[in-house]
Amino acid sequence: MIARELAAWALGLAEVPGPVSAAATRHLLDGFGTALGALRTGAAAPAIEVARGLGGPPEAAVLGTGELLSAPAAGLANGTLVHALDFDDTHAGGLVHATAVVLPAAFAVGQQTGASGREVLLAAVAGYETACRVAAAAPHGFHARGLHATMVAGVFSSALVAARLLGLDEVRAAGALGIAGSQAGGLLAFLGTGASTKQLHPGFATQSGIIAARLAAAGATGPETVFDGPHGVFDALSGKAADPASIVAGLGERWETTRIGIKPYAACQLSHATIDAVLDVMARERLVPDEIASIHAVVHPDSAPTVCDTSRDLTRPATPYAAKFSLPWTVAALITDGGLALDTFEPGSIARPEVTRLAARVRWDVTGPPGVAAADAPGRVTITFADGREVTGSVPRSAGGGDRPLGRAALLAKFEGAAGVPAAEAEGFARTVESLGGQPDAAAVMRAAAGLAQFNRQENQ
Repeated sequence: MIARELAAWALGLAEVPGPVSAAATRHLLDGFGTALGALRTGAAAPAIEVARGLGGPPEAAVLGTGELLSAPAAGLANGTLVHALDFDDTHAGGLVHATAVVLPAAFAVGQQTGASGREVLLAAVAGYETACRVAAAAPHGFHARGLHATMVAGVFSSALVAARLLGLDEVRAAGALGIAGSQAGGLLAFLGTGASTKQLHPGFATQSGIIAARLAAAGATGPETVFDGPHGVFDALSGKAADPASIVAGLGERWETTRIGIKPYAACQLSHATIDAVLDVMARERLVPDEIASIHAVVHPDSAPTVCDTSRDLTRPATPYAAKFSLPWTVAALITDGGLALDTFEPGSIARPEVTRLAARVRWDVTGPPGVAAADAPGRVTITFADGREVTGSVPRSAGGGDRPLGRAALLAKFEGAAGVPAAEAEGFARTVESLGGQPDAAAVMRAAAGLAQFNRQENQ
């Protein structure tokens, strides 16, 4: 059974190649930055309030606060924090936000069990591989059924991270995966309304995964056929053909952890290739909104239902979150403002008439190279000016992943901007996270994060 094979591999993982370890710490650092940004802006306040109400024994901290709750409650809060700004990383093959489910589980259960930094890092790598491989076994299949792949795949990742840190054996860890499968879900209904359920999905997945592992530890059982048997997760939840065997193919040889992309922009990743194509034009041309007659984009077939959904008003998004899932609005805001920042998507920004007018002039064709995932697809735009002149911009794929990764300096700049801390503070925290394989344990890293948040509060008083 695939669940048993995956569990055995994850529990036995004792060493990872240097590039894999480096990739994992980069993504954990990025996740801490997006979480601190959400804490700073109050984007995850409801989840934190509810997590506090759940309480429980003081096992794990709410990220950035130092406040100790039960590990499942902390997982709910921290999963929501990492993803609340939709600025966290994305694995192109599965279109899954991996760190939003890996970081909260690894640090919550790592704190609960007193795990070393090395053990937290190894558990995180096991979680990254699980989340990415489960989602990529049915590319866009969960989305085709109206489900959020991050929650569907994330609950398995969190369950296996927790199972390893709790010291479960192979049978019970596989059982935890089976139990987790009955908690997989996450409706995409938020796309039409801008509701905050998408922000909550990684929190749900983390909390449910931790509980699944605890249930398995207590003797509850789950179907080991959760991936490859009848009525399993792919049978029930994927709208496209799946390849469950790919979940365990090449384990320990092909590392999906190194294929995760870091977002340069706080908008849906499926718009990023178009964003970069527009930036390609902006590097050569001064774009004045009133001088633009039309903007024409080439959009991948798997991207269009999410960011070009004409069943909703793409020029006048209902909420800031809905704006992040409108390619026309995002492109118009990029040109109008000269760039995209977190405050581009604040409530006071989305109703601007100058952005709305330009968004109405954005058109697209739905096409894409066969066999290429949406998040790996090239971007191309043609901008036609009022005087009839045309200019084209293109990129081989969006920035942040694959052959266009963010360098350390760019990653630190993103961290500084999201967390709202000076460069020296960001550098110090980065070194702490980068040392996870050695000295600092989970609690030490969380204390350092709380110190950053406290610094930020003092700076903004």
